Amino acid sequence: MHIGKLTKYDKKLAILIDPDKADENSINLLFTTSGIESTDMILVGGSLLYNNIDLTIGLIKSNTHIPVVLFPGNAFQISKQADAFMLLNLISGRNPDLLIGHHVMAAPKLKQLNIPIISTGYMLFESGHITSVQYMSNTQPLPAHKTDIAVATAIAGELIGMKQLYLEAGSGADHPVSPKIIEAVTNAVSLPIIVGGGIRTAEQAIQAWNAGANMVVIGTAAEQSPALISKIISAKATL
Repeated sequence: MHIGKLTKYDKKLAILIDPDKADENSINLLFTTSGIESTDMILVGGSLLYNNIDLTIGLIKSNTHIPVVLFPGNAFQISKQADAFMLLNLISGRNPDLLIGHHVMAAPKLKQLNIPIISTGYMLFESGHITSVQYMSNTQPLPAHKTDIAVATAIAGELIGMKQLYLEAGSGADHPVSPKIIEAVTNAVSLPIIVGGGIRTAEQAIQAWNAGANMVVIGTAAEQSPALISKIISAKATL
């Protein structure tokens, strides 16, 4: 399997590291956490990114051999140190910059990276309050209870050529994407499904996997409580 690429048979776990929140001490501490080496992927990216993304990836790679995949918040979050790059299309919104504008600016540099570029349909859902990604993207999230809209958006993403879908509640969301939505989207498309945002317990991670998620992403919760990683790894082993 290519680095960063998922299949519909996967049940993977990824840790999201925001360079604006992480530093050398926090990254070194994270990779001393029990079970961390059983994580399948490290995603790196954030909504703002004031800090050096190359430095963050370098620190991660000095601690682990887990593949590092860029999860960019904008066209400037590019690094040749990454093992793969998620080219995000915010298909749930109507902001042209996040559908094609940033992609045009980034394309020449991405072409030179010589790493896998994975077209990813990014679907942002309501999560209880305005999240950083909602504010920074200037888009309206999908209604959390409108399964039909979520399914139609997912099918559209598949038809226009996305290779995977990322169902996102947003960093620090009050609640994650519901299992009902995950299951409906999973049944409607043949693409791998990633779910992130608002997952704070092993039970919520298991619910997402059982509903059809091929990869679960935890970020804020792992920053606040690294021990959660081993709990999720242990729970995942029971699937």
